[in-house]
Amino acid sequence: MKKRPFIRRADISDVDSIFSLLEMYTASGIVLSRSKEDIALFIGNFVVAEFDGLVCGCAAVRFFGNDLQEIRSLVIHPAYQNKGVGRAIIEYIIARVRKTQNSDWRIFALTMTPEFFCKSGFKVVEKNLFPEKIWSDCSKCAKRDRCDETAVLLTAQD
Repeated sequence: MKKRPFIRRADISDVDSIFSLLEMYTASGIVLSRSKEDIALFIGNFVVAEFDGLVCGCAAVRFFGNDLQEIRSLVIHPAYQNKGVGRAIIEYIIARVRKTQNSDWRIFALTMTPEFFCKSGFKVVEKNLFPEKIWSDCSKCAKRDRCDETAVLLTAQD
């Protein structure tokens, strides 16, 4: 039987691990840089994946209101890619949203790998469906005029 990662909500002791994971991918523009202070401030939004006690992946969920949530800062340590870590994180987040939100929830992500999300039931959609994201983050992003990400969406009805 294939060993699955343990997924849990992050706590303040995970800040350094999350920061290190994110920094692996910021130079290439895969995720936006986040300071340790910012990670600590929003630690309640993060989940982490562990193998044998080692944090090997993370993601954050941002709530925009109106039952709209975004999966962001999803990264997996290169040594643990293609081992089901990302999928386990997504499944954990979806299960948590199903359990805690009303019946009209929506989860979206902006990603360079839409096929990864589509395997978990997400559908490719237009970015302009998320003006909350565009005004809060995209308008400040260095890639705003040449965005290379695809929007994906999963709804309670999917």
